[in-house]
Formats: sequence, structure tokens, C-alpha cells
Amino acid sequence: MPKYSIVVPFHNEEENVTVLYARLKQVMEQVGDSFELVLVDDGSSDRTYKLLEEIAAVDSRVLVVKLRRNFGQTSALAAGFDHASGDFIFAMDGDLQHDPNEIPNFIEKLEEGYDVVSGWRKERIDNFVMRRIPSRCANWLMAKLSGVDIHDFGTTFKGYRREVITNIPLYGEMHRFIPALASWYGASICEIPIKNVNRERGKSHYGIGRTFRVFFDLLTIRFLLKYMSRPLHFFGTFGALGIMVGSFLSMMLLGMKILNPHQSVMDQHGPMFVIAATLIVAGIQMLAIGLLGELQVRHYHTSQHRAPYAIDRMLRLRAPEEPSILSDGRDNNF
Repeated sequence: MPKYSIVVPFHNEEENVTVLYARLKQVMEQVGDSFELVLVDDGSSDRTYKLLEEIAAVDSRVLVVKLRRNFGQTSALAAGFDHASGDFIFAMDGDLQHDPNEIPNFIEKLEEGYDVVSGWRKERIDNFVMRRIPSRCANWLMAKLSGVDIHDFGTTFKGYRREVITNIPLYGEMHRFIPALASWYGASICEIPIKNVNRERGKSHYGIGRTFRVFFDLLTIRFLLKYMSRPLHFFGTFGALGIMVGSFLSMMLLGMKILNPHQSVMDQHGPMFVIAATLIVAGIQMLAIGLLGELQVRHYHTSQHRAPYAIDRMLRLRAPEEPSILSDGRDNNF
């Protein structure tokens, strides 16, 4: 079993695959301990998978995971984490904007005892208006809402202890919130500066539209961190408040009717009547949502884990001492 696993998702990165592999191989061989490279093809439509296949054919330390379609970066990382076997797992992008020479710095912090080591692009060289300003605002908001005091949630370049990352369910765009989710499990987290390198080849897959998706995921994370195991406390509070206020208004209207039986409540206090009825009905609905949430939490903790991806095949060169290779229903011996 290798000591280190490096997980790299690729999507249409044919110009960067072989260069990144060569750099990773050089750095990890200098580190000296056993390692594996888990390279995930996230439904590429170019020659990315073909090149990964060629790499796996000559290096038994490389595991290639091919997904059936483009599931997104979070799902690709989840596939890599699920099939990584190292004690320490590193994640990085496949576009050469993360320098493999930074990996020893991550290893040093992990060996100091930290559970999660997050990269920090301290000196950003991205477009100021389209990338740096939205990123700075989003990171500030993430830090405040999650309670995790780091500067850069957005970078994929991070290092993890295996027992930490395997306990974190990933879906949607949740990979950027791994430190926040890990903190919920009591993980110790630190941050180290990393270089922010311009993309050398290929086209960026990031855009301003992703910022808005991150905002909604941020609201989800805030809710999960505070109410993941007790959703009734959130919905029930608003529900009970609505029922109480609605009932108070209803009692007021009833008292007015009793004191003035000939007065038409709807004519004199129609808006108040509608508000009272709406608050009571909405309060009951909020309580029902909270109860359904509690049932969902129970189901979550008792059901089997479902992966947010589907694997087409996995490739690994058979080492002499290994009786077989990993596969997914297909014979992929080389």
C-alpha cells in the first residue's frame, strides 16, 4: 500500500496530461516514499483518456479512473478519493496551474500532525475584476459562515489524511468546502502559501458563472454545519413562531367578534385575518418540513453510501507481485 496518493481530475486537458505526469513522477521519486497517481478522466472529449491509458500502460504506480460522462470536478475528485489507497492524499488540478514542487511543503505540515493542509494563492495573478474580486468576497464570506479561518477555499490543491477525507461526502461543488466539512468532524486545518501560475496550455474551464453556484452551495454548507443532524431545530423554530403569532392574531379577532357580535371581522380586519391564517398554515408546513428533514437524516445515517459518479473502467499495469489488476467488469491487462 503506498504512503502517498495524488488525485488529479482531468477534463479535456490533452495538452497538459503528459507534462503533469512527468513533473509529478519526478517530485514524488525525490520524496522517496511509495506513492501512486490516481488520474481521473472526467468525460473528456479529446485525447485526454488515450494519453492516460498510455501512461498507465508503462507505470504500475498510475491508476486511471475513467468516468462515463462529465460529472464535474467534485464528483471526479470523489472518484479519485474513493479509489486512492495512500495514507496521505493530495488533490490538485490537471491544468499545470498547481506546481508539483509544492507537494513536499504539504507533506511537511501533514507530518506535523495536521489533518488538512490547504493551499493559499497568496499572490493572485488572475483577472482583477472577473476573478480576484469575486474570489476575495466569496472566501471572506465562506470563512465567516463556516468558522474556518483560511484565505483560499477555492483552490483544489490540498493535502488530507486518509481517515479525514474518506468521511466527507462530496457532491455538487462541495470540494471547495472540504475544510469546512472537515472542521465539523474535528479535523485540524492549516494553510500554506502556494504559487499562482498562469495556465500554460489549453482553455480554462472556470468562469464568473461558477461564483453564483458557489454562493448557493455556501448557503447549503452553512445549513449543514449548523443543522445537518437536527433540521427540525431550524424549520421548527420558524414554524412554531408562525403558529404562535398566527394564533395570537386569531385570538384577538375572536375576542373582537365576541365583544362586538354585530361587527363583520372580515370587513373591519380582513388583512389581519388573512395574515393570521397564513402564519398558522405556513407554521404547520415548516414543522412538517422539519420532521421530513429529521426522517431524511435518519435515512442518511442508515442507508448505504451512493457515489455521485459512474465509472466506465479503471486501468492499472499489473506489477509482478500482484495477482490481478483493478477493473470494472472489463479485462484491462497490459
